[in-house]
Amino acid sequence: MDPPIPDADPPIPDADPPIPDADRSVQDADPPVREGERDTALQQLQDAYAEGHLSHEEMDARLDRVLTADTRSRLVSALASLPAMSAGTTSTITAASGRIRRRGAWRVPRSLKVESAFAAVRLDLSRAVIEHAVTDIELRLGTGTAKIIVPRDALVDIDGLHTGWKDSPYNAPRRTRPGGPRIRISGSMGFGRLKIRHARR
Repeated sequence: MDPPIPDADPPIPDADPPIPDADRSVQDADPPVREGERDTALQQLQDAYAEGHLSHEEMDARLDRVLTADTRSRLVSALASLPAMSAGTTSTITAASGRIRRRGAWRVPRSLKVESAFAAVRLDLSRAVIEHAVTDIELRLGTGTAKIIVPRDALVDIDGLHTGWKDSPYNAPRRTRPGGPRIRISGSMGFGRLKIRHARR
């Protein structure tokens, strides 16, 4: 007697079987960078740079890592060891000696204090991100040199600034463009040299 013929062919297994939960958890352990996370990381770097916690060279290196990070762990790694940024709008940069430099597309806080006895200070705001209509820069400097470059259309106020020299550190341009940011520079400087000028372009 012949064996019975089955009613239907056996089911064909799926080409891509479901991923077990254990394997899925390993796969999701390092998810890709989501929309908005990279922008947040870039903002954290800019804040740390404005606060004086990063040198220009370290800022460039970390920016490259943030822009090329394809997973969240790599993005977090690029922000390692950064101090927590305060929620306020006042930043202080302090250095006893050496050099204080800010340039490029750095984010200028609403109020910036620069304190140093002998450091050479250079603040270049020509390409900086200025989010406030009025920015206050307070200098507490000793015998070092300082140079501040402001945007071409900026309105500069130095009424609150006291220096040890009789000549003015700033000569206002004959013509200014309306609508530019207002930058108030105050504080005191000993016998170090201070120069404030507008960007040429």
